[in-house]
Amino acid sequence: MSFVVQTLIAFLNIYFVLLIVRILLSWFQTAEWAYQIMAFLSPVTDPYLNIFRSFIPPIGGIDISAILAIFALQIVQGALATIPTVAMGF
Repeated sequence: MSFVVQTLIAFLNIYFVLLIVRILLSWFQTAEWAYQIMAFLSPVTDPYLNIFRSFIPPIGGIDISAILAIFALQIVQGALATIPTVAMGF
């Protein structure tokens, strides 16, 4: 696997973890300890999540767009993982 593809996959893995933490912390918005972490994660993750929020608005106060965002991120990750294999003919 090329260095560029490995780097992109590593970046997407880190971003996936940041998304999961951001989504879990959104359940604890009133917790004082979570505010500082959310203040860091929101500018990093919200631009990506806002793309999916424009398609799927919150339903009954529950933001389902995060599920679609994670699903799309996993598809891109899987596609990147197969690029070197396809390019080499294996």
